[in-house]
Amino acid sequence: MSDKDKEQFSFEISLSVLNHLGRNLYRSFITVLGEAISNSWDADAKSVQIYIDKKKNNLVIKDDGIGMSKNDFKDKFLKIGYSKRKNGQTNSAKGRPYIGRKGIGKLALLSCADKITILSKTKGGSYVGGIIDNSGLDKAITDDLTPQQYLLGTLNLNNFSKYTKNHKQGTIIYFENIKDGIKNSLDYLKKTIALYFRFSLLDDSFNIFLDDEKITIQCLKELAEKTEFLWNINDHNDPYIKKMLNKAKERKSLNVDGTIKGFVASVGLPRDLKVITTDERIGVDLFVNGRLREKDILKNIPTARVVESYLYGQIHFNEMDDEVDRFTSNREGIVADDSKHKNFLDKFRKQVISIVLEDWDAWRRKHKKDGDKENQSISPKERKSEELYNVVSEEYTLPKDSKNKKNVDGWVNDLGDDAKYNFASYAECFISENLIRKYIEENKITISKEAEEESKKWKEREDDSKGKGNISIEIRKIKKDIGYLSMDDLAALVDKKDPNKEACLLRDAKEYKPIRDALAHTALLTDVAKNKLTTVYENIKGRVRTLLIGNKKYSKKVLGKKTR
Repeated sequence: MSDKDKEQFSFEISLSVLNHLGRNLYRSFITVLGEAISNSWDADAKSVQIYIDKKKNNLVIKDDGIGMSKNDFKDKFLKIGYSKRKNGQTNSAKGRPYIGRKGIGKLALLSCADKITILSKTKGGSYVGGIIDNSGLDKAITDDLTPQQYLLGTLNLNNFSKYTKNHKQGTIIYFENIKDGIKNSLDYLKKTIALYFRFSLLDDSFNIFLDDEKITIQCLKELAEKTEFLWNINDHNDPYIKKMLNKAKERKSLNVDGTIKGFVASVGLPRDLKVITTDERIGVDLFVNGRLREKDILKNIPTARVVESYLYGQIHFNEMDDEVDRFTSNREGIVADDSKHKNFLDKFRKQVISIVLEDWDAWRRKHKKDGDKENQSISPKERKSEELYNVVSEEYTLPKDSKNKKNVDGWVNDLGDDAKYNFASYAECFISENLIRKYIEENKITISKEAEEESKKWKEREDDSKGKGNISIEIRKIKKDIGYLSMDDLAALVDKKDPNKEACLLRDAKEYKPIRDALAHTALLTDVAKNKLTTVYENIKGRVRTLLIGNKKYSKKVLGKKTR
């Protein structure tokens, strides 16, 4: 082969690669905003100013970072894939850990507006930059041009005098005609920035302003006020925890292996985590070097427990940023099956979420709210009794300014454990006695003379009470004799065994009666009486079930179960 035939070849990239790399990967306005703010952080800016004109549908992001020279703009900013981490650099001149990595985040800036203007200057230098018109870029892509064949528009500084005045150094990015419009309110954007750009709140040397108003933890006041419980992981130092969540009803410090830090918190109602006017929901998010890297990490470790819908938080794990690039191209998540990410999730599930699940249920019940029915620490009957008690006792909550509030709250709290037992026990009594009455009717069992006498006595007492109360209405649905008989009298009608000779329903009913009567009169029972009532009722329940199952026709009708 001659030297003439030894022609060397090289790659030539089409502008269409911009779309594949990231121009269309960034789905949300907030993600795009995040890329611009992250660039300002990496440029050692002290402040980022965001200006929004909803009427004109324009956005300006201005920082006071180190800025760019002509060569920086050409060889770094416009060089797709250029990384600040070249040669192993991981920190800025001020020691800030770099957020940028791949060098394609700048493509996000192209995805949200029709036209983008970039102006930048170093200290003592002049502005450099250019205009990227997406309509022109689209045509260049359609025409399959190379990057060298597409030229940026020329700057006209007079159009930006409002923003360049007193701007000594840094970068200004002007977004003209935001795609889909700026639909979010300023209030929403303030909350979102405060939530997702934590380095602005964790580092005093970096501040973000929206229309000249500084983004602070006060932007999260509404969320803080709806927060009930807090779990602080490895003594995470966050002003939001220290200043805004200091009135949480319950809080606990969790020690987790490794360098994971952060917090998990819960709100009073799931809807408290819904971001107003959007479909977005606040969740437990993963941050790396202060920047949101993955939203709602619980989706990766689902528990199928109700508590998940009440939780939010911010988990910081800076070790995710190492020599391996673990982040997806759209910067909205971690690449699938990353081993370090999987290990982190496993540790988080075992050492944080498992504890949160138990604490949340106990704390909710302590504060008279429904807990987690999947938690088996108490029986379903006790849980439902407790929930009913909480609903009823809420009606006796006095106004905050009532001088007797503290005493009454204490009295109500003191009744809690007894109510949990008594409510369930009364329900058992109600059901078992009425089932026996149904059984007697179904089987047409004759009422004994003793039962008639007992019924008559209670009817007369009722009539006397109605007279004294000047009540003429009927009180009982059924005025039959069996409606006035308690468990011992009913047992004597359906169980003909001699209680003095063998165990039977009647013997259990006689033991049951004095405690049952105290229960029916809303008395507080001693622990010994509770234990006795529980034991005797288990016998009664078993005997009543046996009685009903013995009558196959009735058991199918009432219990709805097949009998053998």
